[in-house]
Amino acid sequence: MVSSRTDYETLAMVAVLPEQAYLEGLIFGVAACPEIPMPEQWMPWVIRTDANTAVSKQQADELADYLMNRLRDILDNMRKDERLLPEACQWRGDGLQHDALQQWLKGLLTAHQQLEKQWQQAWQMGEQTLDLPALSGRLNRCLKLFTTLADPQSRLQQTPPEKRQQLTAGLPRLAESLPSMLKEYVAISGELVQVLPNQFEVIPKTSGE
Repeated sequence: MVSSRTDYETLAMVAVLPEQAYLEGLIFGVAACPEIPMPEQWMPWVIRTDANTAVSKQQADELADYLMNRLRDILDNMRKDERLLPEACQWRGDGLQHDALQQWLKGLLTAHQQLEKQWQQAWQMGEQTLDLPALSGRLNRCLKLFTTLADPQSRLQQTPPEKRQQLTAGLPRLAESLPSMLKEYVAISGELVQVLPNQFEVIPKTSGE
């Protein structure tokens, strides 16, 4: 898709940002939250804590525009039921090291952890109308898969020795289920959105859309 928007590589603030895959995963996690937080809440999460680079207002504005555009794009993909996992983050081969995918999932999990309060509030509002035990089971399966594929080495260390070979052999199959589990994660959020009061379009359309 041809676009005149700023690319990640050309951002003036790229030096203070995490890896692109991690950033994309984090924005996905923000977009998938039942109640999307305001920009001033989540945008500071994308700045590396070890970054000491001075930032000008122009650079900050450019970054904010970039992040909001990426949020809109990801929300649009969700609405159109298009591919949610970037092509560069696919699982390839049988090894344990898949840097881009692992970084993307770590970004997603970071966002989910940071937004746990919003998820919990939606959960509480759905007590009277939703089957929360079933919903909880579905969400836990998603998060377990994300966590496993984000750091297969740690998962293997926590697995009994006699079952490690089985888990290693099964990782590619687990990775194949990731696209459908991402859609499931978004679907769970969508069910929770229905019980939230005063829901409205939080991402304004840009001119010309």
